[in-house]
Amino acid sequence: MAGIGMNSGTRAALALAFSLVAAAPAAAGQDAAAVAAAAYGELSISPPTPSFMTVCHGFGCQYRAELGLTPADHATLKKLMAGGSGSAAKERQAVAAAGAWFDKRIAQVAGTAGHVARANREYMYDKRQFDCIDTSRNTTSLLLLLQELGLLHYHTVDAPQARGHIFDLKAPHATAVLLEKETGVKWSVDAWTRAYGQAPEIMTLDRWMESD
Repeated sequence: MAGIGMNSGTRAALALAFSLVAAAPAAAGQDAAAVAAAAYGELSISPPTPSFMTVCHGFGCQYRAELGLTPADHATLKKLMAGGSGSAAKERQAVAAAGAWFDKRIAQVAGTAGHVARANREYMYDKRQFDCIDTSRNTTSLLLLLQELGLLHYHTVDAPQARGHIFDLKAPHATAVLLEKETGVKWSVDAWTRAYGQAPEIMTLDRWMESD
């Protein structure tokens, strides 16, 4: 949600959204249960399973759609992630490809085909769009699914993280996070900056924290 010109109503909505992210501690190497509690607890939604997940859309998870996952979905993800064998960098590239596919897949149930990149207050509560709370939760769900299916070898899933403050010039923004096993480096997997069907932007979390 970075770069939003905020009036008082928008600022209040972002304050609520930011509180959902700020509640997640920045602990290293969290297990799946801890990540799920941090990502979904305040939203009162269930964590994903190999057969089901809740899709957030419309800003702040205002709208929710149910996505049933099939063996065909699992096969597609397995094929996409096969390109990530050999190194952590290749695995992140495969995650990006899976993210592009996932964006199209969830659009089938959420009605978000054609959503814009960096949706700002102009689109607030438009059920066809995502804010960063939506994308950070949805992307975390994808990452947890990949982990559950045994498709992540060089990374584990960490809790969503946030930057900015509602009283700063830099607006609050949230992202999904991967933790590289060998180095301990955290990587931001940010789908909010991308339009429909595009791969999420992946960079080190440290770099993401300094970005606009």
